[in-house]
Amino acid sequence: MPLIECKNLTLGYEGKTVLEGVDLQVNRGDYLCIVGENGSGKSTLMKALLGLKAASGGSLVYGDGLKKNGIGYLPQQTTIQKDFPASVYEVVLSGCLGKRGLLPFFSAEQKRLAKENMKRLGISDIAEKCYRELSGGQQQRVLLARALCASSDLLLLDEPVSGLDPVVTNELYALISDLNREGLTVIMISHDIAAAVADATHILHLSHTALFFGTTEKYLDSEIGRRFAKRTISAINNYTNNIIGNKGGKHRWKH
Repeated sequence: MPLIECKNLTLGYEGKTVLEGVDLQVNRGDYLCIVGENGSGKSTLMKALLGLKAASGGSLVYGDGLKKNGIGYLPQQTTIQKDFPASVYEVVLSGCLGKRGLLPFFSAEQKRLAKENMKRLGISDIAEKCYRELSGGQQQRVLLARALCASSDLLLLDEPVSGLDPVVTNELYALISDLNREGLTVIMISHDIAAAVADATHILHLSHTALFFGTTEKYLDSEIGRRFAKRTISAINNYTNNIIGNKGGKHRWKH
C-alpha cells in the first residue's frame, strides 16, 4: 500500500483553484522530486501533503501506517528561523515534540534519537553551538537532523538548498540521496532540474495540474522531460560525474 496516494486531487484558496487533477502514488523508498515554474502549485501541494491544506476535490490518503504527525519536514528558511537563539542540540531535539505529547520532558529515548541523528549528519561536534552562529549549510544539516527526529518514514523538503553556495548545495544533495538509499522516503520541491533527474526515482511536473508523474527515466523520455532536459543535460552529467559518480551513482543520462 502506498504511503501517500492522490486521486484527481484539487486544491485552492477562497474558491479559486490553484491545482487540479493530480494523480500520484508515493511508496516506501521512493525519492519524488516536484518541479515546475513559480506559482505552479508546488507549495500548495506540499501543504496538502503535510495535512495543512484540505482538498477541495478528489482525495489524498495516507497509507502503510503513515500518520500526519509522522512526517519530517524541512521548510524554506526565513530570516527569523536563521536567527533562532538556541543550541544545535536543542533545535534537533525539538523535532521530537510530536512524539513527546503532553509530557513536560523529553524521554531518554528521544534524547538518544537526537544525538543519533546529529551523528548521522556529522554535526555532533557543534551540538552546543548557537544555531544562529552557524553557516547556511550547517543550519540546513541541523534542520535536516530535526526533521529526521520527527519521522523515520517520510521526509518532505521545500527547496532545501535555497541560498546555499554550489559546494554546500552539492554536499546537501548527496546527503539527501544517501538518506534515501538507506531507506528513507523523500519528497522534495526543487527548481534544480539537473539535481532532480540525477537523484530522484520519480518526477512530478506541475503547472496548475500534473503535466507528468512517473519514473525519472520515463520523464526524460516524455515530451516535457526532453524539452526541459535539453537545457540541463550537460549540467546533469557534470553533476553525476563530480558528485554522484564517485559513489557509484544511480544515473548517467545520454540524450
